[in-house]
This record gives sequence, C-alpha cells and structure tokens, in this order.
Amino acid sequence: MQDRNHLSNVKITHETKIITNGLLDIPMLQLLDETGKVTDKSQVPDLKKPLAEKILKSMHYTRLLDDRMIGAQRQGRISFYLASRGEEAATVASAAALSDNDMIMSQYREQGALVFRGYQTKQFMNQMFSNQEDPNKGRQMPIHYGDKALNFMTISSPLGTQIPQAAGYAYGQKMAKQPAITICYFGEGAASEGDFHAGLNMAAVLNCPCIFFCRNNGYAISTPAAEQFAGDGIASRGIGYGIKTIRIDGNDVLAVYQATKLAREIALKETCPVLIEAMTYRLSAHSTSDDPTGYRSKEEEEQWAKKDPIVRFEAWLTSKKWFDEKAIEAFKDETRTEILNALKVAEKVHVNPIEDIVEDVYDTPPWHLQKQLKELKAHVEKYPEHYPKTSGRDA
Repeated sequence: MQDRNHLSNVKITHETKIITNGLLDIPMLQLLDETGKVTDKSQVPDLKKPLAEKILKSMHYTRLLDDRMIGAQRQGRISFYLASRGEEAATVASAAALSDNDMIMSQYREQGALVFRGYQTKQFMNQMFSNQEDPNKGRQMPIHYGDKALNFMTISSPLGTQIPQAAGYAYGQKMAKQPAITICYFGEGAASEGDFHAGLNMAAVLNCPCIFFCRNNGYAISTPAAEQFAGDGIASRGIGYGIKTIRIDGNDVLAVYQATKLAREIALKETCPVLIEAMTYRLSAHSTSDDPTGYRSKEEEEQWAKKDPIVRFEAWLTSKKWFDEKAIEAFKDETRTEILNALKVAEKVHVNPIEDIVEDVYDTPPWHLQKQLKELKAHVEKYPEHYPKTSGRDA
C-alpha cells in the first residue's frame, strides 16, 4: 500500500502569521471594457464572424423572450417567470465555447444557453404553459426546461441540487472515457447551499471533468453578496477546494467565451474540475414575484445598465465592421412576432389529463394516491369553471 503523507505539500515557517481575507488577490479577466473597446488585442479569442453573429442573435432572442413572458405573466397567462436581463453574455457566450456533446446542468436563469443550442420557440411556450406538448407533462413550474436531444438536464426548483449531480455526471463521463465534459450553472446564492461544497469537493477529489460556472449577480433574491459571505466572492472557494479557478467579467462576451473555452480544454485534457466566477448583475427582478425596489436603488441599476453586455458586444462588432443594425432590427421584429404567435398557439393546447399525475410515475399507483385522484376528479367535475381545458385565460 502506498504511504500517504498529508504534510507532503505543507511548507514550514518560523514566523507566526495568520492568513487574512484579501491576502490572495484574485483578478477579474476583462477583454472588452465597458464601452466595448478591446483591452489587449493579443488576448482576444479567435471568434469567427458567423459564431459572433449567432451569439448576438441568441442574446437578443433571450431578452425578447424574457420581456414577452414577463408581460404574459402580468396578464395572468402564465404563473411565474425568471428573466436574465443583464446576464445574457454569461450564459450564451459560455454555451458557445462548449461542444454539443457536453452536458449542461443549469439553475433557472440559463435560457440563453438553451437558445444557443437550438431550443425552439414552441418548446419554450409548451413548457411554460404546461400543455400536452410539454415533455414534462406540466409537472414543472414555468422555465424549468429540459431537453435530452440538446444535452440539457431538466431544471429542478430546489437550489443547488444540480451541483453534486454535475460532479457525478462528469465522473460518469470520465469513467466512460467520453470526449465531453459537464458544465454546471448556478448563482452565488446557491453557493451558500451545502450541495455546493459537497459537489465541488467531490469533483476535486475524484478529478471530474466539470466546469462550475457561477453567475455572481450580486443578489440572492434580496440578499446582497456582502450579507451572504465575508470572503472574496466564490472564486476563493474553488482555490480552497484545490480547483483551478478563474474570475471573469460576466458582461464581457469575449472574456466569457475565452475563459470557458480554456476551462473546457483543461477539464477534458487534465480530467479535472474548473471553477469560473462570472461577475455580472441582473437588471431584472429576481422573478415576477419579486420587487427589487425594496432592496436596491435606481442609481445602482442605472450604473449597471451602462455595462449592458449586448451593447458592449455590438460596439465590438461595429469596430470589426460585422454589425449590421438594419439586419438586427429586422431579426428582432421577426423574433417578437414568432414569440407572440407561438404563445397564442401554446395557450390553446389542451392541458394534460389529471391521470398523468400518478399513472406513469408508479407501475401500480398506491391506494392512497388512487383515492386522492378520485377525490380530485370529483372536485374538478364539481367546479369546472375553475379548471379550463387549456392553459389560456379565455379558453
């Protein structure tokens, strides 16, 4: 048996010294400044025009989808929505740096990654309206997407559950010798969950090819980062677990793309996890159930609006003579129409049969669930006006 010495990498000192917060300086990678100008030409990734255009369109599509669905929720057409305004670069540009074979495990603000991978408008709508064309049969809240064909694991509501799951899935990829990795998205608030620590430690010890991508947007719902932790953000935790780590400007498309591309290469080649902390900001409310005016100022929001990732990227595209404003405006008009039309269709599709609640969950539904189902059916038959056959308000 090999001898193990847990002191083998420990240096000896004769000076009494306590390590304090801030002793380790973790910089933030930025390749585009807030005006969209390149900070160092030698560091700019080799981003081809077609891919750059796809990234831009995916970000615009995501923002337009968010705006329309927030409106739909306010109209009572769907029950809930989470927007990603201000964070589009973090999700879209990171997805652009991946292989289609890589597994994505997200939290609930990564619709941009799904858009980039090709998730269709009707798929978004069917899921949000919980109709019969929703693969999850209406059992999930809106925006809890999943798509096996696109290697996008179905989202769970409980915070942080995907983190240890990602470590486990990546371990399976390693054991199967697959040329693929897993990327796991989460916010800095989820890093306060025990699952975060379990997942990162598991990935580090077992050398799992996984990218842990933290969107540090400053708030866990209404709790600011300063009240969540006293340490140097989330990046310092990766170093503490022995994980290769990088902190980036999450509103900078080039920095996000470059860092994720490098992280993937390292994770695959060295069979190890990498932590990315993307410093960003959600310009929207946490969800349609949230009122951000109760915990942050308009001045703060205006300050971050000036760092809009779409505006910054368009400025860079303009400098490359790749930005066609008329074409983008036409794309946005077409997208608005497509989203609205898909919404109108999806809300008229029938909802799932009540039996689906239990009948394909268990081989034989237990007696108590059969009893509850019978009571539920009787209740619906008694008050049919409260239980429409479709998802739409007026159907």
